[in-house]
Amino acid sequence: MRRRELILLLGGAMTAARALCAQQKAMPVIGFLGGASPGPFAPFVAAFRQGLSESGYAEGQNVAIEYRWAEGRNDRLPALAADLVGRKVDVIATSGGPVPARAAKNATATIAIVFVAGDPVGEGLVASLARPGGNLTGVSILSTELMPKRLELISELVPQARVIALLVNPNTGAERMEGMIRDVQEAARAKGVQLHILKAGNESEIDAAFTTLVQLQAGALVVSNDPFFNSRRDQLVALAARNAIPAIYQSREFAAAGGLMSYGSSTAGTYRQAGAYVARILAGAKPADLPVEQPTRFELVINLKTAEALGLTVPPSILARADEVIE
Repeated sequence: MRRRELILLLGGAMTAARALCAQQKAMPVIGFLGGASPGPFAPFVAAFRQGLSESGYAEGQNVAIEYRWAEGRNDRLPALAADLVGRKVDVIATSGGPVPARAAKNATATIAIVFVAGDPVGEGLVASLARPGGNLTGVSILSTELMPKRLELISELVPQARVIALLVNPNTGAERMEGMIRDVQEAARAKGVQLHILKAGNESEIDAAFTTLVQLQAGALVVSNDPFFNSRRDQLVALAARNAIPAIYQSREFAAAGGLMSYGSSTAGTYRQAGAYVARILAGAKPADLPVEQPTRFELVINLKTAEALGLTVPPSILARADEVIE
């Protein structure tokens, strides 16, 4: 090979390498900060990617995603958020309620943040739903607002239950938890049932809560909205079955896993919305200009196989309202 041809060949290779490097640098990077573990949240991450892809962003093709999971340890979130900020990601998506969102907010005032949370105004994440302001926006799942309705539904399904337990995570924040407990207590008084509050913030405390539940001879259980409980849904469903406790949960994933019933917004749909919002920000939209999205549809899901195993007959009034019946 002649010297001139070799120089041209090397020059072309270097140009191609520089072009590839520039292309890689130009690919936007999303930081995904999750409070729980990746396994139980895999369907929701898939929905998040779907929201991105529907707006023209495919992971590994024209966008990269850096995942950080706290594995249920909230104390790890500040360092994980700081790591994403240090890597200069283009936008941070947070999963698992207000705690990951707050960790991201504390880590940066400039990188856009898209959250999935229950009450973003009450939790101090945004100024208002219509005008979030700052660098945060996202999707509200209306978690606490639906808790009284869940108690009403389980009470209607199990009218003989005079004692009902409410399972909460004490690590979610005292103000949010107290407000939710107040609302459910009002609903319990209206139905004429006694309400017991059980707390669990880790795997062993869930086991202990069910032991207490049996000792109280509770006739039903309401499991509160919480990312930790979502990550432990198989454990919760198995314990409810083992102890023959009728229970109502936050999303259809619980009913699909063998839970008796669920009522709430579509969790997968919520993460799909979050993915679409991230895509809009990558395309140039400002978080302050994007109102916080709220679900407009709520799903009532009944698992008839579980009802039969518990010796329960689902009233026609509930079946008529169900969006999905698992047989």
